[in-house]
Amino acid sequence: INMTQKVQNRCIVLGEYIVENKATVRKTAHVFGISKSTVHIDVTKRLSQIAPNLASSVADVLKENKANRHIRGGQATKYKYLELKKAKD
Repeated sequence: INMTQKVQNRCIVLGEYIVENKATVRKTAHVFGISKSTVHIDVTKRLSQIAPNLASSVADVLKENKANRHIRGGQATKYKYLELKKAKD
């Protein structure tokens, strides 16, 4: 397998993971041990040329994640302070 095929395969695997798990770019990067930038470029730019249908599904998931981002941030803050309070008590 040459480098181009490896990149194309990676794009497809990342795209499928995001769609199947409704995962964020950050979560996907963590699971695969690569940077968020690489994931983002792979699933937004490269994937649309390799597998347009999958790219469209990924775009839908990322759009939904972006719309819910403020909720996840608020929850993270809430849990952070709950944990700090438990540790203090």
